[in-house]
Amino acid sequence: MTDPAYDYDLFVIGAGSGGVRASRIAAGYGARVAVAEEYRVGGTCVIRGCVPKKLLVYGSHFAEELQDAANYGWTVEKMTFDWPTLRDAVAKDVDRLNAAYTNTLNSNKVEHFLERATITGPNSVKLASGREITAKYILVAVGAWPVMPEIEGVEHCITSNEVFHLESLPRRVVIAGAGYIALEFAGIFNALGSHVTVVNRSETILRGYDAALRDRLLQITMARGIEYKFNCGFERVEKQEDGSLLVFMKGQPDPLHADAVLVATGRRPKTDGLGLENAGIALGTHGEIVVDDGAQTSCPSIFAVGDVTNRVQLTPIAIREGHAFADRVFGGKDTRVSYDCIPSAVFSQPPLASVGLNEAQAREKLGSNVKIFTSDFRPMKNIFGHRPERGLYKLVVDAQTDKVLGVHLIGPDAPEVLQAAAIAVKAGLTKADFDATVALHPSMAEELVLMR
Repeated sequence: MTDPAYDYDLFVIGAGSGGVRASRIAAGYGARVAVAEEYRVGGTCVIRGCVPKKLLVYGSHFAEELQDAANYGWTVEKMTFDWPTLRDAVAKDVDRLNAAYTNTLNSNKVEHFLERATITGPNSVKLASGREITAKYILVAVGAWPVMPEIEGVEHCITSNEVFHLESLPRRVVIAGAGYIALEFAGIFNALGSHVTVVNRSETILRGYDAALRDRLLQITMARGIEYKFNCGFERVEKQEDGSLLVFMKGQPDPLHADAVLVATGRRPKTDGLGLENAGIALGTHGEIVVDDGAQTSCPSIFAVGDVTNRVQLTPIAIREGHAFADRVFGGKDTRVSYDCIPSAVFSQPPLASVGLNEAQAREKLGSNVKIFTSDFRPMKNIFGHRPERGLYKLVVDAQTDKVLGVHLIGPDAPEVLQAAAIAVKAGLTKADFDATVALHPSMAEELVLMR
């Protein structure tokens, strides 16, 4: 039942994965829905995140695939790479997805405004054009934004937002940070022929992932030519007359020479200037919108989903949260999102993937009642490539119940393998269940059921 007292039943700020899903589902329940998006429909993942990044990963993989081709009998002559061709192909696909997401809104009769919206009260927003709009409910789904250091010369640095639009492939790339974004782009640029240096404030890469996988990735990427500077922080960045950059680091006597400096030190909820104070919406210590398990903020008529809540910054989670919100508020269904056993992947080179507890987390929770099973193997595709790189699969098991608590993989196609394994962990299957499953041979995935 729509409410004639308001212009819309639902007004969504942000047309990313969570906002679009919530809009579509709410409209399907008969709600009058409008969305405001200040940039392009599709959000971070589609426009400037995981989708275009994955396409760059695919493009960079051809470097080693073409090299390996000769060992399989192929003759590849005059092997060259043209960055603008890959860059423009990725941009074209982003345009396609932007149109597809826009069509989703249109086909579900969701009105959309391509301008910024700010909250002016519990049931009202104001568009950049000056138009005031009222809504029974407001959903904030504006995502997060890259964090930039407060250093001299930071204007010469780029983030994951701008990296897709570089005019040319940089010969030397310095990357600040050692999280998933940093290491994914380190792998991309390294494979495409750039010299890559990763600068990290601590000595740990990929905090939160299993230590064995982190160590293996570090060994492999260093062997591939990626350099690391640990326990270092940026001091300043200077632009030279020829357009190159000098990166000065704290405690380091010599600067790094670079043609591009990518800052990938984290993402912060994009709540600045949204007018949240006009509705008394409480924020957390990182600027995130605080919500309950029903996505409701401290203002009863305003909700929030996705990265802006800083719970789990993953696109599939934003989609589930948006869908669950619409089910609860407009569909009469008490749908809740489960945050346990969320699979994740890092599309580094090689990639790694993980679900459930890592070994350290399991031992902290269960003490000595933990069994670890591993398979350290050389992937078949690496044999003809004459690469000594080895894959590592790891199962973390509760020694008392035999339940598989975590699966952690590094090696070719690890994310593709993990998705099925994540179902098993979510379902609470045991190591005996894994052992009873017939191996699919020859494959890397068979290692999951052969560990003894």
